[in-house]
Amino acid sequence: MASHMLCASIVTPTPASNLTKLPRPSSSSSPRLPIRLGSFKCKAQSSSSQSQTVYQGVYGPWSVDSTDVKEVILYRSGLVTAATSFVIAASTAFLPDSFLATEIVKPNLDYIYAIGAGGLGLSLVLIHIYVTEIKRTLQAFWGLGVVGSLATYVCLAQPAGEGLVQYVVDSPVAVWFVGPLFAALTGLVFKEGLCYGKLEAGILTFIIPIVLLGHLSGLMDDGVKLSLLGSWMALFVIFAGRKFTQPIKDDIGDKSVFIFQSLPEDEKKALVKKLEQQ
Repeated sequence: MASHMLCASIVTPTPASNLTKLPRPSSSSSPRLPIRLGSFKCKAQSSSSQSQTVYQGVYGPWSVDSTDVKEVILYRSGLVTAATSFVIAASTAFLPDSFLATEIVKPNLDYIYAIGAGGLGLSLVLIHIYVTEIKRTLQAFWGLGVVGSLATYVCLAQPAGEGLVQYVVDSPVAVWFVGPLFAALTGLVFKEGLCYGKLEAGILTFIIPIVLLGHLSGLMDDGVKLSLLGSWMALFVIFAGRKFTQPIKDDIGDKSVFIFQSLPEDEKKALVKKLEQQ
């Protein structure tokens, strides 16, 4: 049940009698799709693109259109942006201060952090999850993390004469304020690991909170912390890179579900009744 709720790419054909048990539709979560379910068919393409592959969904056939492709590419690009920013920023923990790259990166850590947070936010806007409440929860965590980061920078880091990232490193208690942003990232990689069986995503689901909690509590020595941080960096790069090896349709999921969610209530009832009769 959990995988059905989270995965936007794995939909087991559902008996018609169970269709009414699917997640309640929400117009706020429905993707912007140029379609209607006029005669109870999911028309996901125009007449000029009839050669596209048609997939059979729970509520009818659907296909990938140009808008879907753009959204998936942006979703994956957001992950690459977040991973690249994190690796660049975290690399300063392993490089000597006299190293040229360190001298360039350290003064700009906060800008790199902001770019990475923006990339993650873009991905959370475009992620396909059937249950609206789960998607909104991840977005809410991201929002809390952004607000907490700004508050920490203005109220704590600046008065101390430090940047945000360096302040969090020096003051573990600040993890409470920036932590929700990383909780959103943890939720995203958990969803990816659950839906696609990606080992690197599954490991990240544990490494991210362990590193943050270890830093917050002070119970983890620097050697262990650096080892886990290095693993986080490597796995994040693999995770983001491997997203581009998947078919576009994987990140869309069963588009017929999203199309169904965008319909008026009377059309939903009519479609469910028709499918039950079939």
